[in-house]
Amino acid sequence: MTAGYEHDDAAIAAVDLGSNSFHLVVAREVDGQPLLVDKLRERVALAEGLKDRQLNGVVQARALATLERMAERIKGIPKGRIRAVGTATFRKLRDRGAFLRKASAALGVEIEIVSGREEARLVYLGVAHSLGDDDGRRLVVDIGGASTECILGTRFVSTREDSLSMGCVTWSQRFFGDGLMKRGRFQRAALAARVELEPIAGRYGLSKWDHAIGSSGTIRAVGSILQGMGWTEGEVTREGLTRLQEYLEEVRLPEELDLEGLRPDRREVIAGGVAVLTGVFEAFSVEVMRPSGGALREGVLYDLVGRIHHEDVREVSAAAFADRLGLDSSHGARCRALAEDLFDQVAETLGLSDEDRLLLGWAAQLHDVGLAVAHSAYHRHGAYLVEHADLAGFSDGDRQEIAALIRSQRRRLRLGSFEDLPPKRARTVRRLLPLLRIALRMRRDRSERPVPTPALTATKGALTLQFAPGWLEENPLTRADLAREAKHLASLDLALEVTEAP
Repeated sequence: MTAGYEHDDAAIAAVDLGSNSFHLVVAREVDGQPLLVDKLRERVALAEGLKDRQLNGVVQARALATLERMAERIKGIPKGRIRAVGTATFRKLRDRGAFLRKASAALGVEIEIVSGREEARLVYLGVAHSLGDDDGRRLVVDIGGASTECILGTRFVSTREDSLSMGCVTWSQRFFGDGLMKRGRFQRAALAARVELEPIAGRYGLSKWDHAIGSSGTIRAVGSILQGMGWTEGEVTREGLTRLQEYLEEVRLPEELDLEGLRPDRREVIAGGVAVLTGVFEAFSVEVMRPSGGALREGVLYDLVGRIHHEDVREVSAAAFADRLGLDSSHGARCRALAEDLFDQVAETLGLSDEDRLLLGWAAQLHDVGLAVAHSAYHRHGAYLVEHADLAGFSDGDRQEIAALIRSQRRRLRLGSFEDLPPKRARTVRRLLPLLRIALRMRRDRSERPVPTPALTATKGALTLQFAPGWLEENPLTRADLAREAKHLASLDLALEVTEAP
């Protein structure tokens, strides 16, 4: 297949930047479903280059070169139809912003870092769609390079997600660092995995699920090996795992492994993967686990299709978060509607996108979430809650940007609120902030009375609000609030002029 999709309006792509391998899948959207047309996998071993929460130069160079090749493969697909996610190793980086900017530039697409629970949700979505629409309760396990995701769900909805800091790369480094695969090491590695799993084991007992499904390269590789050895029909069994461990102990050195179903680039991490999987089987009393073709990247594709067709899980997630904390959802909806009306008038002038409109809307909808903690400094409480909450569908960057808006919604502006954002996104958030603040000032009374949307125009360094004749005089408190707001916005080098139509 030739690179480039300039003439394919139905093309979509997902990029999964795992701690062991980077995956790219390209699909065509047919009747609202992604039909796979191309894929690329390269082992980058990102987690191997992580020390003291920093990536060494060799691994960085290898990752960036891989992303440049993937960029060529997705050339021509609109950026709004591509989603790239970074997982466990990205989450662990101390100064991840610097590497993230390099990686995004190499790929040509902004890379999102997803939380462990969001990664688990996407894994389940990919697995569920690969299995079809059945009614059985599922346990899904995904063993990545640096994390293991455990999920319970039925049909296409996950009901429990957990992410643990152990994976085939990290466990191989920790317990098989010199390459020797010894019995005592397998025992210690499996026991350490059980220790990690112990806090959640009770939630994943046999009574909670009907079928165990395995996602990820590790579990598919183990299933293929067991089938190739004639020990199973492709499923992973407890007995098969034991026999495989014994076989690995006999061979002892990864480079001497020659097993059907085991790629050469997975030899170095198979011992750690088998140990983690053994721990899962023991902790959750699993006897048989069926490998699945679906994984995180397929989940990202299906999630992306949902966003394209306005079935965005983030909308459900934001509303559920507001309900859980007892917010006045009607007031949030009114604030959001006004903020979005203001946005629509100046979006083109300010160079803002549809995704920026969503971020502004969620910030308006959730602006007073901090009231669940205390009225005093509720903007700061709210920013903390949003930034650190596990909100399905939202990336770390999404939550950071919404939190920055909520933190800066009232009182004197502090430009330091944007320091942790990438420079390009910080500029966008600064353009959204005045729209949020104006909307909140106008809806400050929290009443249900209609508030007309003023005409808003933007020029370089200035915003002009124009109200209907006499409206400001009839609403002196709002007029006073907007006058104070003009003084606050001056710290952003932004002039706000409030007028009435002649």
